[in-house]
Amino acid sequence: MTQTEQIKKHLERHNSITPMQALERYGCMRLAARICDLKSDGFHVLSVPINKNGKRYAKYVRAWA
Repeated sequence: MTQTEQIKKHLERHNSITPMQALERYGCMRLAARICDLKSDGFHVLSVPINKNGKRYAKYVRAWA
């Protein structure tokens, strides 16, 4: 199963994913690229900016079309 497929299944089950989760669970170092792949395939995903402990990152959330 590809990383894109794994991330899609994760979003279907849990509704969101962070870069750290993608790295730890699926070995994915380029989550934004995989999200772009999913969007290209018509899967609806929103990017939610997170600021925590002086760090900034995006949390990706499944969007219901």
